[in-house]
Amino acid sequence: MKTLYFDCFAGASGDMILGASVAAGVDPGFLREQLSLLPVTGFSIDFETVNRAGLSATYARVETAHEHKHRHLSDIKQIIEGSGLSDAVKQRAVQIFTRLAEAEARVHNEPVDHVHFHEVGAVDSIVDIVGACIALDMLGQPRVLAASPIEGVGTIALQLGAPA
Repeated sequence: MKTLYFDCFAGASGDMILGASVAAGVDPGFLREQLSLLPVTGFSIDFETVNRAGLSATYARVETAHEHKHRHLSDIKQIIEGSGLSDAVKQRAVQIFTRLAEAEARVHNEPVDHVHFHEVGAVDSIVDIVGACIALDMLGQPRVLAASPIEGVGTIALQLGAPA
């Protein structure tokens, strides 16, 4: 079994995971084709090779129209389950969104079915998460491991209240 390891020393965004997937061998054309099976519109995804601090990487850029729609888990499940994607991709994507909803529910002390996603429910995030699930399927459903995120420390200056 293959293992995919994410060293999240600087975090991990959906765009970063999609870019890394293409760098690992996922065909960007096929990924776009699969994402077009989602019953959502108004997004595009492009890939380019970039150099940052002497390192070469594949940069994924997901662009969407601005939206103010907040979706519930049931809305996102309906989008995923109503797509033409494989059952394995649908199942994994629904599991990810369900875990996110469970975490939100704990934080806000409310039932999972009352959670409404803000950024995570946007088309950009749906494309990122479902795209990552498609990529994992294309890579042969490897075991996925990740380093623990590094906690940062420091201070920032804020202006609180009216200036003196």
